[in-house]
Formats: sequence, structure tokens, C-alpha cells
Amino acid sequence: MFHESAVVSRFEALRSEATPLVGRNEELDLLLRRWQQAKGGEGRVVLVSGEAGIGKSRLTAALWHAIRDDSHTRLRYFCSPYHQDSALHPFITQLERAALFAREDTVEEKLGKLRELLAPDTRGDDEFELVAELLSLPNSASILNLSPQRKREMLFEALLHELEALARNRPVLMVFEDAHWIDPTSRELLDLILDRVSRLPIWSLSPSAPSSSMPGAASRM
Repeated sequence: MFHESAVVSRFEALRSEATPLVGRNEELDLLLRRWQQAKGGEGRVVLVSGEAGIGKSRLTAALWHAIRDDSHTRLRYFCSPYHQDSALHPFITQLERAALFAREDTVEEKLGKLRELLAPDTRGDDEFELVAELLSLPNSASILNLSPQRKREMLFEALLHELEALARNRPVLMVFEDAHWIDPTSRELLDLILDRVSRLPIWSLSPSAPSSSMPGAASRM
């Protein structure tokens, strides 16, 4: 979860960062204030909602530019209308990018990269095996006898453990692009993340269309 993604969002692919940010100074100032609060240990959640084309992603780009010199970890998750039925798709692709998986990597090489990525106390226990299995890299039979529900609970705890480990080192900025397309399982995990945000230097920012429903987001701004 440590490296900036080589994959760009839709607005970056269209090079819209070159477009001046007009009429959004108030919103940007609010985001910057919330970031300062999150850096101080008061976790925050912000939902940026609006119709397509009003500049949600451009506002996010302006924020990134403004805090580029701040020490922080940036995590980016891309939701897609093509993967709404793919459980945890945004988290899987984020982990694969963060671990720098290459198409030509062997299973053993990917497992090695994953071990380097995860927190030290996650590398040798069931948590590691669960994350590896999530990435289609099963490396042990010791977790196969768990019920699907128990596996799900333990996997969620493993991913939350990783996030908390990151936040202990430096503030974390999490961005969920197009959150209105999030799959149900990712939404369940995101809800658990939001429950813990207030106790950690984490800021979750979710640019989304108006159809998105994220209970509690507005109240945590």
C-alpha cells in the first residue's frame, strides 16, 4: 500500500490538470483545513459529490498539488462500472500497483514483493496468507478450513491492520475515485475504515456522482 500508482485516473488521462481551477477556492480551502486536522490526528472523511464535468477530479488534483511537500502516504482506489460485481476490486488493484507487480512476474516473485510491501508483523502469519489469497496468490493450506464468513472477517482485519500501520508512520490520504461505482464488498470494508478514521491521521476523500450514498461522510467533514 506504499507506492503512488502508475495508473492514472480518467481526468489525468485527459490531461485536465492543465486546466485552471476556477471558482473553487472556497472548496479547496475547506479541503486544506480538513487535511491539516487529519494530519493532527483528527481523521476526516469528505465526500465530493456532483454531476459529471463540474471539476471534482480537478479539485482533487489541486489538493494534491497543494500538499505535495507534506510528508504523507497517498492511497488511490479506482471504482469502475465494469467491476461493480467484482468483490474488493479497488483494493486488489491498489495492492497490485503498490507491490509493483509486473505481468512477467512468477508467483514466487509476486509473493516476495507482497512480503516487502506489507507491515513486518503481517508477513509471516495468517494475515499475509489471506492477503495473498485475495491477490490470487495462495501460498499455504492452513487457512483453507476457515468458513467463508470467518475468512472475510479476518481479511478485513488484515487490510485494516495494514492501514493502521501506515498511519502510525505518517498521515494517510485515501482517495476513492468514482465511489458511486464501488462494489458492495468494498463498500462494506470502506464503512469499517470510516469507523476507524476518527482515531487515526487518515483522510478519506471520495469524488463521486450524486447517486452515491455514504452515510456519515458529510457529518465528518
